[in-house]
Amino acid sequence: MTIKKLHYLSGLTITVFVGVHLFNHACSLFGADTHIAVMDTLRLFYRNILVETILLSAVLVQIISGLKLFRENRKIAISNFEKLHIWTGLYLAIFFVIHLGAVLGGRLLLHLDTNFYFGVAGLNTFPLSLFFIPYYALAILSFFGHMASIHSKKMTQSVLGLSPSGQSKGILIFGICFTVILFYGFTNHFDGVQIPSEYNVLIGK
Repeated sequence: MTIKKLHYLSGLTITVFVGVHLFNHACSLFGADTHIAVMDTLRLFYRNILVETILLSAVLVQIISGLKLFRENRKIAISNFEKLHIWTGLYLAIFFVIHLGAVLGGRLLLHLDTNFYFGVAGLNTFPLSLFFIPYYALAILSFFGHMASIHSKKMTQSVLGLSPSGQSKGILIFGICFTVILFYGFTNHFDGVQIPSEYNVLIGK
């Protein structure tokens, strides 16, 4: 199996989980309690040794293969979507390393429930928000950008009058709108989230 095939298959596995994860995050529009309730339900399916091992293995394969492909392709990319594919892939690899390290550290070292509050503590605390806003926003945008660039390569037919390039641009526009919507929920409709005291360790209180 080629490295591109491994990268593609591991990417499909991660995409399924990320799609579910983003749906869970969208539930924050209805409040932290709804987000946590949906997460608790979803954890019944993915928080077990088998699924977590598959996901972590897929992420590891994705990072290693992605960095190798980045080194090979970054100087030969021609189209804007090819460049988008390469650079969003690099950001996602960096994000996976940081984000998974933080989540595993929170669970195993700090003994925190890595739920909604764990994710948005820094996002709702100034000046930490100066880092976390672009950190999360670029991750979400990179995910949709990566999907858009792959779509532009794989898709060959127009749909509803939209060319493959037009469809990919539509994915990007959706990703931008979806990111704004998520931040609306992450920040309690831009009014800020009250962080429980047990998560103060994350924000230096």
